[in-house]
Amino acid sequence: MAVFEYKGLNAAGKSVTGLKEADSPRSLRAVLKKDGIFVTDVVAEAEGSLKPGKTAKGAAKAAGSVLAQDINLRRLARGGVNTDDIAVMTRQLATLLKAGVTLVEALTAMVDQVEKEQLKRILSDVKQRVNEGSSLADALGHHVKTFGPLFINMIRAGESSGALDSVLLRLAEFTEGQARLRQKIVGTMIYPVIMMVIGGGVLIMLMTVVVPKVTKIFDDMKVTLPWTTKLLIFSSKFLQDYWFIVVPMLIGGAVAFLRWSRSESGKPKWDRVVLKIPVFGPLVRQLAVARFARTLATLLKSGVPLLTALDIVKNVITNSVMSAVIDTARDAIREGESIANPLKKSGEFPPLVFHMVAIGERSGQLEDMLLNVAESYESSVNVRIGALTALLEPMMIVLMGAVISFVAFSILMPILQMNSMVH
Repeated sequence: MAVFEYKGLNAAGKSVTGLKEADSPRSLRAVLKKDGIFVTDVVAEAEGSLKPGKTAKGAAKAAGSVLAQDINLRRLARGGVNTDDIAVMTRQLATLLKAGVTLVEALTAMVDQVEKEQLKRILSDVKQRVNEGSSLADALGHHVKTFGPLFINMIRAGESSGALDSVLLRLAEFTEGQARLRQKIVGTMIYPVIMMVIGGGVLIMLMTVVVPKVTKIFDDMKVTLPWTTKLLIFSSKFLQDYWFIVVPMLIGGAVAFLRWSRSESGKPKWDRVVLKIPVFGPLVRQLAVARFARTLATLLKSGVPLLTALDIVKNVITNSVMSAVIDTARDAIREGESIANPLKKSGEFPPLVFHMVAIGERSGQLEDMLLNVAESYESSVNVRIGALTALLEPMMIVLMGAVISFVAFSILMPILQMNSMVH
């Protein structure tokens, strides 16, 4: 079966679009007719669902023509696959398998269940590959950008051990936990960003509209202006006269910094600086430790070999300094050393981590110890994020108040001086 994209009219005469599996456009029309939908156009087969005998070149050409004709903002907005979609899909698939449904039947149900077009197409391709004899891990491996190496390796380990449903549930819990943590961090940063945007907009309006009109009064008056007023007038004129230079320079500087901080030479330097920033540095370190412990524990519990698990964890950790330590630990383990020693020698991991890891290695309960570390640091991260949120709000208000007060003071002082001279 292939997934077809269709357009049509429902019983009420309203336009509808969607994706559905069918053997051919004719069978698609027949199925949708039973559902009360009159098909006006079968746009194309969904990406990734090659029918037997159809070449990849032909499918790519068909998909390309569809993209050229039908891509719009609405489809792009509803088509992206995020972590939450993967988590929901994983949990539903685990539930179906645990209930005794075969893998192909479960994937068929998932294709009908999911709403995101891109995920529907991917699952259709995965189902077709599994139906042709491929393992689920190999089928998912063709969509590594969507699922990631951690997901695929855990699935492979679950298939090898015969506990795929349990591994899927563990994956769903892991993915949901990571999504909740990320949402909390993003939610914490939304307020300061909004305040900065609003404050910046108000300041620009004051400097380019209000200040020039008010300061015209001072041009005709032979009074000595305070240094604050002179600075305000200079800043206002500079912004008005050279905005076309200032704005590109700021944007160019930001782009250059982002490129440098993501480059092979710049990223390690910037990541090391980030870890030393007061307040934020410890938070970044704790996040990396929590992710390291949680990911490694999840992989090991799912049956993934230690060296493979460390290789995956290294790529999951975004801070290159912490990632390099894990890479060193992997090499040390390959030479017969324990995990705890390289973590201790690096100086980047807190003592609690390598002590717990050492205890886990000696007792044979490494996974449980790593889970304890993850829970401890995730709890600490939540506390720090709460404290940071409580700290940022008054800081932003005070900063905005100080800027507005400076502008008001710089304008009012000369006016008060002129009034005192008149009297």
